[in-house]
Amino acid sequence: MATLTTHTLNSVDGTHAGQVGVSLFRVTPDGARVTVFEAATDAGGRLSQRIAREEVDSTADYELVFQTGAYFATRGLALTGLRIQKEVVIRFCMPDPEAAYHMPLVMAPNGYSVWLSS
Repeated sequence: MATLTTHTLNSVDGTHAGQVGVSLFRVTPDGARVTVFEAATDAGGRLSQRIAREEVDSTADYELVFQTGAYFATRGLALTGLRIQKEVVIRFCMPDPEAAYHMPLVMAPNGYSVWLSS
Protein backbone atom coordinates (compact mmCIF):
# COMPACT_ATOMS: atom_id res chain seq x y z
CA MET A 1 0.00 0.00 0.00
CA ALA A 2 1.41 3.39 -1.02
CA THR A 3 1.07 6.46 1.17
CA LEU A 4 0.71 9.93 -0.31
CA THR A 5 1.16 12.88 2.05
CA THR A 6 1.39 16.63 1.68
CA HIS A 7 1.76 19.72 3.82
CA THR A 8 0.32 22.92 2.34
CA LEU A 9 1.62 26.30 3.46
CA ASN A 10 0.25 29.76 2.66
CA SER A 11 3.23 31.91 1.64
CA VAL A 12 1.18 35.14 1.78
CA ASP A 13 0.79 35.12 5.55
CA GLY A 14 3.05 32.23 6.58
CA THR A 15 0.29 29.99 7.92
CA HIS A 16 -0.66 26.38 7.40
CA ALA A 17 -3.15 26.13 4.53
CA GLY A 18 -6.05 24.14 5.96
CA GLN A 19 -9.15 23.04 4.09
CA VAL A 20 -7.48 23.04 0.67
CA GLY A 21 -9.27 20.66 -1.70
CA VAL A 22 -6.93 17.95 -2.99
CA SER A 23 -7.63 15.28 -5.61
CA LEU A 24 -5.51 12.48 -7.00
CA PHE A 25 -6.12 11.21 -10.53
CA ARG A 26 -4.53 8.36 -12.47
CA VAL A 27 -3.94 9.42 -16.08
CA THR A 28 -4.85 6.73 -18.61
CA PRO A 29 -2.82 6.17 -21.80
CA ASP A 30 -5.43 8.13 -23.79
CA GLY A 31 -5.18 11.10 -21.40
CA ALA A 32 -8.39 10.53 -19.43
CA ARG A 33 -8.27 11.06 -15.66
CA VAL A 34 -9.58 8.45 -13.23
CA THR A 35 -10.27 9.67 -9.68
CA VAL A 36 -8.27 7.87 -6.99
CA PHE A 37 -9.37 10.13 -4.12
CA GLU A 38 -10.81 13.55 -3.27
CA ALA A 39 -10.09 15.07 0.14
CA ALA A 40 -9.05 18.27 1.92
CA THR A 41 -6.10 19.21 4.06
CA ASP A 42 -6.69 19.39 7.81
CA ALA A 43 -6.43 22.59 9.88
CA GLY A 44 -2.65 22.16 9.99
CA GLY A 45 -2.45 21.95 6.20
CA ARG A 46 -1.69 18.24 6.21
CA LEU A 47 -3.14 15.36 4.25
CA SER A 48 -2.29 11.66 4.41
CA GLN A 49 -3.93 9.13 2.12
CA ARG A 50 -3.19 5.43 1.84
CA ILE A 51 -3.60 4.05 -1.65
CA ALA A 52 -4.43 0.39 -2.08
CA ARG A 53 -1.85 -1.64 -3.98
CA GLU A 54 -4.37 -2.38 -6.75
CA GLU A 55 -4.87 1.39 -7.26
CA VAL A 56 -1.15 1.97 -7.88
CA ASP A 57 0.01 1.41 -11.45
CA SER A 58 3.78 1.79 -11.50
CA THR A 59 3.70 2.57 -15.24
CA ALA A 60 1.02 5.28 -15.04
CA ASP A 61 1.23 9.01 -14.52
CA TYR A 62 -0.74 10.62 -11.70
CA GLU A 63 -1.97 14.16 -11.15
CA LEU A 64 -2.21 15.63 -7.66
CA VAL A 65 -4.51 18.66 -7.92
CA PHE A 66 -4.72 21.38 -5.25
CA GLN A 67 -7.66 23.82 -5.33
CA THR A 68 -5.57 26.89 -4.52
CA GLY A 69 -7.87 29.43 -6.20
CA ALA A 70 -10.84 28.42 -4.06
CA TYR A 71 -8.64 28.50 -0.95
CA PHE A 72 -7.40 32.05 -1.54
CA ALA A 73 -10.88 33.26 -2.52
CA THR A 74 -12.11 32.41 1.00
CA ARG A 75 -9.19 33.87 2.99
CA GLY A 76 -10.28 37.50 3.02
CA LEU A 77 -6.72 38.60 2.31
CA ALA A 78 -6.12 42.02 0.80
CA LEU A 79 -4.58 40.78 -2.43
CA THR A 80 -3.98 43.17 -5.30
CA GLY A 81 -3.55 42.47 -8.97
CA LEU A 82 -4.85 39.87 -11.34
CA ARG A 83 -5.26 36.33 -10.02
CA ILE A 84 -5.40 33.71 -12.76
CA GLN A 85 -4.18 30.54 -11.03
CA LYS A 86 -7.13 28.30 -10.09
CA GLU A 87 -5.31 25.13 -9.17
CA VAL A 88 -1.88 23.56 -8.88
CA VAL A 89 -1.44 20.33 -10.82
CA ILE A 90 1.54 18.10 -10.11
CA ARG A 91 2.09 15.27 -12.58
CA PHE A 92 4.24 12.47 -11.21
CA CYS A 93 4.63 8.69 -11.12
CA MET A 94 4.63 6.14 -8.31
CA PRO A 95 7.15 3.48 -9.37
CA ASP A 96 6.93 1.63 -6.04
CA PRO A 97 3.39 0.64 -4.95
CA GLU A 98 4.62 0.23 -1.35
CA ALA A 99 6.47 3.55 -1.00
CA ALA A 100 5.64 6.77 0.83
CA TYR A 101 5.45 9.88 -1.35
CA HIS A 102 5.51 13.23 0.48
CA MET A 103 5.03 16.40 -1.59
CA PRO A 104 4.93 19.65 0.41
CA LEU A 105 3.39 22.67 -1.32
CA VAL A 106 4.14 26.32 -0.54
CA MET A 107 1.48 28.32 -2.34
CA ALA A 108 0.59 31.89 -3.24
CA PRO A 109 -2.25 33.29 -5.35
CA ASN A 110 -0.14 33.20 -8.53
CA GLY A 111 2.74 30.89 -7.74
CA TYR A 112 3.89 27.84 -5.87
CA SER A 113 6.83 25.63 -4.97
CA VAL A 114 6.64 21.87 -4.57
CA TRP A 115 9.18 19.12 -4.05
CA LEU A 116 9.44 15.43 -3.21
CA SER A 117 10.49 14.93 0.38
CA SER A 118 11.20 11.80 2.37
